[in-house]
Amino acid sequence: MPAPESKPYIVFRLRKHADYQRVYKASRKQFSKQMAFFFAFRSPETAIRAMDASVPRVGLTVGKVMGKAVDRNRIKRRMREAVRHNLPSLTLPVDVILHPRRSVIDLDFAALEREVAHVFRQVQNQAQKLTAQQTPPTE
Repeated sequence: MPAPESKPYIVFRLRKHADYQRVYKASRKQFSKQMAFFFAFRSPETAIRAMDASVPRVGLTVGKVMGKAVDRNRIKRRMREAVRHNLPSLTLPVDVILHPRRSVIDLDFAALEREVAHVFRQVQNQAQKLTAQQTPPTE
């Protein structure tokens, strides 16, 4: 199996409405400087395919409030690229939804990458805490 950084982003995308709804219901809205985000730990039972059980998936939502289609598409392109560069930092099977703020359109790409990396670190740390709480201690 190729390394995650060589796989296209599309493999790691949230696609179905039901997946988005599951993440929204299972988590609280959290904030960083340039975006809001939701995440939910994915158990093996909720995975449809065997591969889904072990990889993180990311979804983007950019509503009409963010501007015209040209602006929304630009935000999505930049966010997808920043996610692609930082996806290897997510190692646990979590689903993440990112809601960028309008200021992302004017943000330097390096700063956007740092922001996505920061969000992914937060998600990774919180997901590790959740998995540690769910696994029973071995004696």
